Amino acid sequence: MSVRNGILALLDEEPMYGARLRAEFEARTGGTWPLNVGQVYTTLARLERDGLVEPLGGSTGPVPAGDEPAGPGGTTYGLTEAGRREARGWWATPVSREGAPRDELVIKLALAVTAPGVDVAQVVQTQRTATLTHLRDLTRLKARVPGDPEAADLAWSLVLEHHLFTAEAEARWLDHVESRLARRAAQGPAPAAVPAPEPAEPVRGGGR
Repeated sequence: MSVRNGILALLDEEPMYGARLRAEFEARTGGTWPLNVGQVYTTLARLERDGLVEPLGGSTGPVPAGDEPAGPGGTTYGLTEAGRREARGWWATPVSREGAPRDELVIKLALAVTAPGVDVAQVVQTQRTATLTHLRDLTRLKARVPGDPEAADLAWSLVLEHHLFTAEAEARWLDHVESRLARRAAQGPAPAAVPAPEPAEPVRGGGR
């Protein structure tokens, strides 16, 4: 999720200062994407430059413990009309996967299968152990979520479930990679190409 769009979405609800924006962002996303106040104020400065937010004055609302308002006087920011259109347009726009961050695991295995001297099966096994450990940790965490949907923090539950599904999909993909490697090993190395025979010299008729 873009920090820029997340901040615009929060400011569409009400004006906030940087430290409160950070606290709201982390609480709503289950702490999955931690921010620091400096990052928030840097983003706010860019949004103000782009005409999407504007400073409204001193800070408002409760200040999280140990998280005093930062920035020039703990300034509260609100959306401009352009910022409000941008925030609401985000909800109506599907998330593009074309610019998604590169997946290190996919790159690692794609390189491993072509790199000489790399034990690809061991790379897969090491990753599977880590993935399954992560999956068990998430499953235990999920088991502590109250069964009553009204009692559970819906936003946090959704983030947790996304991590669960992602870990499950990664484990299945690693099984698939291992299966592909086993099939390739069973087939043996590809036979060397047989060189094409050189064309015979044309027979020339000789005179008597």
